[in-house]
Amino acid sequence: MTAPQETSTVLYEARGPVALVTLNRPQALNSFTRQMHHDLWAACDRAEADATIRAMVITGAGRGFCAGADLSEFDFAPGPDLIKRADPGPVIDQAFNPSARKLQALRMPTIAAVNGVAAGAGASLAMCCDIAIAAPAASFIQAFSKIGLIPDAGGSWLLVERLGLARAMALAMTGDKLGAAQAKEWGLIWDVAEDSLAAAMAMAERLAVMPTQALVQTRHLLRDAGTRSFTQHLDAERDAQSALGRTHDYIEGVSAFLEKRAPAFKGE
Repeated sequence: MTAPQETSTVLYEARGPVALVTLNRPQALNSFTRQMHHDLWAACDRAEADATIRAMVITGAGRGFCAGADLSEFDFAPGPDLIKRADPGPVIDQAFNPSARKLQALRMPTIAAVNGVAAGAGASLAMCCDIAIAAPAASFIQAFSKIGLIPDAGGSWLLVERLGLARAMALAMTGDKLGAAQAKEWGLIWDVAEDSLAAAMAMAERLAVMPTQALVQTRHLLRDAGTRSFTQHLDAERDAQSALGRTHDYIEGVSAFLEKRAPAFKGE
């Protein structure tokens, strides 16, 4: 186990095959600054470069998971070019969208340990992870409509995927709080646990000894299913299976099954 390594806003710790990434601005409910995005990318890159890391857990320091964007970074000072200066488009393009894409492109499964409120893009961040486990007091809030905006960081796509149009529409329009228990019942998250971090770490440790490439290919196939026809998706499944058929873990998994022993997967 390595000691936590701190950048300005993110903690990184390797716990065996699991990387624990902690958003570390508790005084601001871990709301995102531009620097925090860069620190999150650095943590993801560090895990990506370490062949021993085969799963990642993301959580928040303090009582919140992530409150979305830190609006204090937006320039709303009266004066010339206010509209241009306050435009949220650039920070979405340069920070939030790259973070969402990076999480989806990681070579390992990701688990969100939602320890408290996940608001705005914070809720999107949790949904960008492959699996989310929330504490009983955690909540998910689509806060955008209250400030004249729309769900971003993938939120408008992920909400419909997880909840269906009717629930996604009402949550996004009203900005009402969705509690952890109802979030599980509706399918926004996988589970609710008293200690969300311990439960997420246990899930990560379980996934970390499984065939990593197969798990990530599963992510891509499930997430992209709605973009293809059924016939096209059959072809995508064929191609993924063929690629996985050339991995160590496929050969090991079938051999172990035939030999009636436990497999020793390497993530290769």
